[in-house]
Amino acid sequence: MSLQITGEENVLTALKNGEDIKLVLVDREEDCSEIIRLANEREIRVVEGSSTDLWRMSTNGQQKALAMVGRHPSGTLNEVFQREGVIWLFDGVEYAPNIGFGVRTAEVSGATAVIVNVSKTHEERRTIRRASMRATRFIPVVYATTKEILAACNRRIVVAEDIGGKAPWDCDLTGDVLLVVGAENAGVSKEVLDAADEIVRLPMPGFIPSYNLQVAISSLAIERLRQSE
Repeated sequence: MSLQITGEENVLTALKNGEDIKLVLVDREEDCSEIIRLANEREIRVVEGSSTDLWRMSTNGQQKALAMVGRHPSGTLNEVFQREGVIWLFDGVEYAPNIGFGVRTAEVSGATAVIVNVSKTHEERRTIRRASMRATRFIPVVYATTKEILAACNRRIVVAEDIGGKAPWDCDLTGDVLLVVGAENAGVSKEVLDAADEIVRLPMPGFIPSYNLQVAISSLAIERLRQSE
């Protein structure tokens, strides 16, 4: 299911019909005053972007306005765990650009939220936003400790790690699930491994013992989408 309502007329119709819109993105260089007025009346967040931004975001060519449905763009740790769908935990991932790349993949693949259990400075969070191509505008990125995350978690935990006994396509990745990937050097922490319901392993017949983090995220995300068709 697409999270996007595309085009000025479709967005206006959805706003007038009271559809459950979470966020509206409008072209700051165009007259979108009616959309902005209706969104403000319903207390829906409005984000202004460039024409290039709208073109890149749109599923159907250049548009003046887009609306997001089906996902809240923000939320606390407890709030995101009350929502349906897949949540990602980037366990111990330190490198800010890698987190940003991962956030973008999570957003594109329709995830509910991303959780990071490593504290980040203001500058590092800016790097994450830039590396995600500002996907952080459209998906919650929550920072919390491992203890807080495991205490709040109310769904199956599926970890990708080289000690796994099955491939991702032999594991149920559908429904409400927490998907976990770890840092490339240290892997997933013992605390999270001990809490896992399933541990899967990506096939790795090469000499180097791990893929780039983005490959692991993408592989699990696409396999979940395949299983959910």
